[in-house]
Amino acid sequence: MAMQASEIESMIKDAFPDADIEIIDLAGDGDHYKAIIASSAFAGKNRVAQHQMVYAALKGNMGGVLHALALETKVK
Repeated sequence: MAMQASEIESMIKDAFPDADIEIIDLAGDGDHYKAIIASSAFAGKNRVAQHQMVYAALKGNMGGVLHALALETKVK
């Protein structure tokens, strides 16, 4: 069963309360998303570290319940 966009956004928001988040359903199937996330928590971190922070926020769902998530992260 796929994750809903609202659930992905909620998990990210829990980890990054100041974040501006946009979730886009890329294929219209509720299984392939893109997340655009801007947070001050990313300051001083390279892109790999930023993405690892987001994966940690998703609590192990990436690659399982959440099949595909393209990430775009930036400092707020």
